[in-house]
Amino acid sequence: MNTPSNRIGWIVSPVFFRDRTGFALAFALAMMCAPFDIASAAEVSGVRVDPRARVAGVELALNGAGLRRLFLANVYVIGLYMPERTNSADTAIEATGPKRIALTFLRDVTAQALVDALYEGIRDSSTETEFTRLKTAAEALSAVMLPLRTAKAGDVVALDYLPGAGSQVVMNGRAVGQPIPGHDLYRALLRIWLGEPPVDNNLKRLLLGRN
Repeated sequence: MNTPSNRIGWIVSPVFFRDRTGFALAFALAMMCAPFDIASAAEVSGVRVDPRARVAGVELALNGAGLRRLFLANVYVIGLYMPERTNSADTAIEATGPKRIALTFLRDVTAQALVDALYEGIRDSSTETEFTRLKTAAEALSAVMLPLRTAKAGDVVALDYLPGAGSQVVMNGRAVGQPIPGHDLYRALLRIWLGEPPVDNNLKRLLLGRN
């Protein structure tokens, strides 16, 4: 497993993942997340966070949400949706029911940057053996992402887990491409934020409702 500082590119900003200079500062700034109260908050950094989502015909509850920043710039708001709220990272990662990771972008990001950063994020959230098994699925997911061309400020890119089907990309409520089969890919994605160690301990707490 790589350390959080190695994984900062995907989690903080897909545009900057190749720029390894200044990562110590980037990591320190990225540790700052907007406070989120699951019981009362309706928005994070001006972004309305839906309290519920429907995936595979199942109503999911918002488990937690937070803001990611880089060099004092807001990058995206992330929300995690589960059938039942949990404060256990293992439960969230291993559960085989429907799930959603929703990214609301606060700046424009090209599809190529998303693809490159997503691929690196999956690699860096996995062991070498795990990534060898995941490589084909990661490449398939990248191929699905490329037709998006650009995620503009305000766009919502969701990564859904559909039981029996796999990982589905959804942009602004519209499914993109076909689901990528299997559960391992989605587990690797969740480990980026919820693994041990996570890329950001504070954001992990927010996504798990532990604030």
